Amino acid sequence: METVYSLLDEPLIRTRSAHDGAAVPYSLPGLLTALVRDDVRDFPALRPHQRHPWHAFLVQLAAMALHRTGASEPLTTPEEWRESLSALTSAEADDSAWCLVTPHDQPAFMQPPVPGGDVTGWKDDQSTPDLLDILATSKNHDLKQERMRYAAPDDWIFALVTLQTAAPFPGKGNYGVARMNGGSSSRPGVGVQPPFGPGRRWYRDVRIALAERSRIVEQFGYRDHDGIGLLWLHCWDGESTFSFADFDPFFLEICRRVRLIRQGSRLKALRSTSKGPRIAKAEAQNRKGNTGDLWTPVEIVGAKSLGISASGFDYRRTAELLFGREYQRPPAQIPTSEDDVEGLMMSARAIAGGQSKTDGYHERHVPIPGRTRKLLIARRLDELAVIATARIEIIAAVRAVLWAALATLFDKGGEDDKFSDGATEKAAKFCRPFEQQEDSRFFYDMDPEVESDDPEEVRLRWSLGVASRAETVLEHAFSAGPRNAEHRYRARAAALNRFWSGLRNSRRLPQLAEYYRNLSHTREANGRNA
Repeated sequence: METVYSLLDEPLIRTRSAHDGAAVPYSLPGLLTALVRDDVRDFPALRPHQRHPWHAFLVQLAAMALHRTGASEPLTTPEEWRESLSALTSAEADDSAWCLVTPHDQPAFMQPPVPGGDVTGWKDDQSTPDLLDILATSKNHDLKQERMRYAAPDDWIFALVTLQTAAPFPGKGNYGVARMNGGSSSRPGVGVQPPFGPGRRWYRDVRIALAERSRIVEQFGYRDHDGIGLLWLHCWDGESTFSFADFDPFFLEICRRVRLIRQGSRLKALRSTSKGPRIAKAEAQNRKGNTGDLWTPVEIVGAKSLGISASGFDYRRTAELLFGREYQRPPAQIPTSEDDVEGLMMSARAIAGGQSKTDGYHERHVPIPGRTRKLLIARRLDELAVIATARIEIIAAVRAVLWAALATLFDKGGEDDKFSDGATEKAAKFCRPFEQQEDSRFFYDMDPEVESDDPEEVRLRWSLGVASRAETVLEHAFSAGPRNAEHRYRARAAALNRFWSGLRNSRRLPQLAEYYRNLSHTREANGRNA
């Protein structure tokens, strides 16, 4: 069988230049050199849910290669990178391990060898890379399947990396990776993102990986020297397993038995199941995804890795990840004094896990401006947590007032709190735009208070804006309220009265309530004087 498509020697990975957007394909050594120079704008074939697995792959690979060669900084030429990458495979295989297609009894890129090369009985239903790497959506309209009929080699490269390093457990015989808390979870990617191209973030995270290596080895029981780094080099019969103690701390995982073949001018994947995960099941379960991953937050209580639900990285979850005390922040998430002063972002990516399905791909970017950056570097998180927590409570309290007003509207102006089921359901539905709006602007609105010398005044002005936006949502809901003229006017008046009285008398909104009470008294006094 032929050996083709070498990542070490062929320009298989398509990019766009950071300078003029021109298409520039690279070999893997050439790409790592380009990332050092930050010459890459993006990867046009890379799909959103593949962004973190690809970034993590490039960082872990570079960190292992540099450690093996004794380098303390990323290399600067394709020749140096090629030599260091080749050295990772020299003990077990030749450079064919970096090819997409090889004889089945030999390792291929992200594909473990098959004992005896016998693939009899393997399924050949993976004709496109988006079938190999399809999100477990269960419905074809969630993410269209089998669209890549004319796929390029890098489409398969990205699919293999994502499948083998970030896949969950969709069903029997198809086990997920060890870097997540159970088969229905996900491997999140949370870290600081510098300005400009992906090379800046890659360079930053490689340096962090090298600096954190000894700590990760000691804390998690990996091997500092001669540990297994590339699991695809080792033959897999679907039963044999490895222990974490066998691995390099930045090992690149393999969780599925897959082999690529070439049919004419196209590639196709063969796949088979396994009787267990590649990494000892009991060990992986005991670790609960807490494996020393550079981008995975870990819950302090329970020592388990972050899991994302259908709500994704909403403002509550993101504020907790940034400023709270529930999670231990991964190394890549912690700003340092060497990071840029301007343009810094916190990037969070994950696929929400589910039982044999996913609850969507989620991605969020949060700016880290001047004073916030300084407080994060100084680990003075409580100051930021106090501001974020107060604002979360204000939004929740205003939402409660809005919900009551909406329920009053849809219950034809009923004055008690015993709303009909239909009214409460509609109220919840019409509250969603309010919550979504506040979610999208939460961290941008928070920055002025962090930077201000008069934070109380800034918070009051922001609170007034929240109340105003809630009132707008209520008024937009009028068109969905009662149609009958008698009921319509009564319901609208009662809803507005419920809304404003709720704000004036809310114990959860003392600053806002006092403002509106004073405003009401002032208006009454002006009316009497007039």
